Amino acid sequence: MGAKGLFRRKQVDSDRLRAEGHHQLAKTLSVSQLIAIGVGSTIGAGVYVLVGTVAREHAGPALTISFLIAGIAAALSAFCYAELASRCPSAGSAYHYSYICVGEGVAWLIGWALILEYTIGGSAVARGISPNVALFFGGPDSLPSFMARHTISCFGHEVVVDPCAAVLVMVVTGLLCFGIKESTTVQAAITALNVCVMLFVIIVGSYIGFQTGWIGYSVSAGYFPFGVNGMLAGSATVFFAYIGFDSVASTAEEVKNPQRDLPWGIGLALSICCALYMMVSVVIVGLVPYFAMDPDTPISSAFARHGLHWAMYIVTSGAVLALCSTLMGSLLPQPRILMAMARDGLLPPFFSDVNQRTQVPVKSTVLTGICAAVLSFFMEVSQLAGMVSVGTLLAFTIVAVSILILRYVPPNEVPLPSSLRESIDSVSLRFSSQEDSEKFDGIKELPLGGTSEEKDPLLVKEIYGYEINEEKRRKLAAMSIAFVVVGVLILTASASATFLSSFPRYFGCVAGGLLLLTGLGVLSYIDQDDGRHSFGHTGGFICPFIPLLPILCILINTYLLINLGGDTWGRVSIWLLIGAIVYIFYGRTNSSLRDVVYVPVAHADEIYKSSQYVA
Repeated sequence: MGAKGLFRRKQVDSDRLRAEGHHQLAKTLSVSQLIAIGVGSTIGAGVYVLVGTVAREHAGPALTISFLIAGIAAALSAFCYAELASRCPSAGSAYHYSYICVGEGVAWLIGWALILEYTIGGSAVARGISPNVALFFGGPDSLPSFMARHTISCFGHEVVVDPCAAVLVMVVTGLLCFGIKESTTVQAAITALNVCVMLFVIIVGSYIGFQTGWIGYSVSAGYFPFGVNGMLAGSATVFFAYIGFDSVASTAEEVKNPQRDLPWGIGLALSICCALYMMVSVVIVGLVPYFAMDPDTPISSAFARHGLHWAMYIVTSGAVLALCSTLMGSLLPQPRILMAMARDGLLPPFFSDVNQRTQVPVKSTVLTGICAAVLSFFMEVSQLAGMVSVGTLLAFTIVAVSILILRYVPPNEVPLPSSLRESIDSVSLRFSSQEDSEKFDGIKELPLGGTSEEKDPLLVKEIYGYEINEEKRRKLAAMSIAFVVVGVLILTASASATFLSSFPRYFGCVAGGLLLLTGLGVLSYIDQDDGRHSFGHTGGFICPFIPLLPILCILINTYLLINLGGDTWGRVSIWLLIGAIVYIFYGRTNSSLRDVVYVPVAHADEIYKSSQYVA
């Protein structure tokens, strides 16, 4: 198979294909539960710290605008996710979409990166809980011994272990094994309490602000003390506070009405998070001048500055609740991604097993929980936190590319089992004969009032012209999408390469910009593919402003990816190399697409009927 196997694409899961499988998840989720998953996975404890750090170092009073711009940037990805989730409502999220639209190689890369993201993300969240809980007991040294961190010697190195984090991960893992409905109900309750804490900050903080005259907005440096560039730098930092809404897409297979509910769930969850972030930032930067904010506890210290020391306990409760909800949001998607990859043969069948009673992938969930618990117990994962962003930004980028492919060059062939070879040959021969007959009849049968000399050239053009033009359009569209991707890479890499002299940077920016604009211009001019109307499950959300919106999404996420830092990319590269080895020696040879036969979409149903193929 060689490199060709990297470009194998699977079919959107139809009702027939789902009937063939034996691993069915429970369809129990509604819009309200999807919103709880999205908001709970997105609003972490970081917002209780982030407002102070970004306001002091980047944005000043303009922090609210930084959150707004970051929210708009996140919405670009949310629009792309909403269409793909409603068209392809199966477990696996970005892995699933890229396998359908791009190919097996890219899908494996995304799935493997997301495994790393959710494992480290969940472990990092768990490690952050015990320091916050310690504030209720008077400090880290006051925690009960079974909850406190301890330093032990391991292979000649001192390691700080965190039993509280490991226990909490296992508790959440057990809860997720009970069922998606039960775990979502608990997450919804925790999220509701966290939102109540944020509303407390907004309401009480606003009352204090009106009483004191909003002194934070009266600073001499004005609303933009660090300029517009500082505000934009703040947007890039707070953008990561919106990561988490993609967890909604990972539960697509468990949604009652995915075409209607998934877009609403993703959109409303992101809107609620953006509104809460902006309102909290409006209040806090107004209570305390940005340069006087405590970078570690900005909200608690803001209330303490005005005599409300007891508010610290409410704010700390909110941080703990946010961490617990985010932990559930981090551990929920990973078993479903593992399950999706195992279904496709890229991982062992062990991961695809679904418990008949709870209708969740219990084995994958338990294994995920054990790995996250061990990691949170032994490792100081804060040093690896940057690796979490790589998986998310890669997924956001590929989802946007998938939207362009879906609209302009959707797959026009579907894979069928090689066991249907006889039916495939029979139906293909029949269609070929029909096409030849139609072409011959079109030339032979002429309308009244014309001669063969007058009509034949026009009829031949009418018969063959559409097919030729459509093929040219698809090739031009594919080339334009490639121009966009390559142009974005060159542009963002050149703009970020501060170690280079001015000329190569400017040359790279110009070259990349020209490629990007050329691709955008051509995609804006040519028609989208008619096949998009019947691709996947129709009747759901349609992403607007094509091709501009997904291209902006690709540009923003690629820029953030490149600027994550060399250390982060060095660690991620090791993980991706391990993934490449696993794929070469297992996934490539065990893929469910290794022996399939690709046939035109129009032939698929006829082939199934001809073979009387029953699931």
